[in-house]
Amino acid sequence: MKGYEITFFTQQDRMHGSEPLSQRLLDEAKRLNIRGAAVSGALQGLGHDGSLHAVNMFDFSDQPIQIRIVVSESEMARLSKRLAEERVHLFYNKVSAEFGLFGADGAKLLSEPSP
Repeated sequence: MKGYEITFFTQQDRMHGSEPLSQRLLDEAKRLNIRGAAVSGALQGLGHDGSLHAVNMFDFSDQPIQIRIVVSESEMARLSKRLAEERVHLFYNKVSAEFGLFGADGAKLLSEPSP
């Protein structure tokens, strides 16, 4: 299949309402039947405003976080619409991707769910 790999960049302590932003993005991906998302933490990173964000021994709240999701074009459209409706303010990177599954059942598993 063809689509996109989208990576959202934030930090551990960013919230959307009363929920951590990274968890909110995962929940929304699940709600939209998007299969394939991961949250990764980094030791340090440079924010869009030029400030350094880093983990320290006593406080993980400033830890840089990446949420990576692989989506089809239609899934990307649904996710973008939903994030716009919720007024999520977040830096992202989107690149074209080809994706699939290895193995005998790969084709069945990748058939796109109905919206």
